[in-house]
Amino acid sequence: MEMNQTQHLPVPRQVAWEALNDTALLKQCIPGCESIEPDGDNAYLLALTAAVGPVKARFKGRMALQDIHPPESYTIQFDGQGGAAGFGKGSAQVTLTPEGEETLLTYVVHAQVGGKIAQIGSRLVDAAARKMADTFFTRFTEAVGGGGANEADNNNDANQAADAEKGADGGEETGTKRKRSWTAWISKS
Repeated sequence: MEMNQTQHLPVPRQVAWEALNDTALLKQCIPGCESIEPDGDNAYLLALTAAVGPVKARFKGRMALQDIHPPESYTIQFDGQGGAAGFGKGSAQVTLTPEGEETLLTYVVHAQVGGKIAQIGSRLVDAAARKMADTFFTRFTEAVGGGGANEADNNNDANQAADAEKGADGGEETGTKRKRSWTAWISKS
């Protein structure tokens, strides 16, 4: 599975970089996150509860930051287990590009999931990942000083409900680019 997205952040690149490396802030922003604890140099253990379709479970995982180029980019390697719910592993390339006083965050995630999660079907997995990514970015943008996030959150909720209904009845996907995030995967870890 490949997921990618571009997100505008209303802060300078250095502020965005610091926020992306603030585990307390990330814990507040990642849906269902229970803990993020250091596990060596540039590595963290995560625990969270997430629901993907009918599967709800507590996931534990590890992520390690590699190829770090502050404040421009890094690669996240992740691996997580959700017991009988399944597993996930992969990598995410995160890049921050300055745009005046704002920052353009771009990421590309390559992930593999297995177990009950994989059996649910890609439409529901994608919809759950998209919802978690949208929630994360709404919270993250608000936390780093954004405005208007409530309107974006309301629009995302309506779009996600329509997408979930469409995915459940086997409807066609639109040609719009799907929003996804490494945080969505981490939430499955």
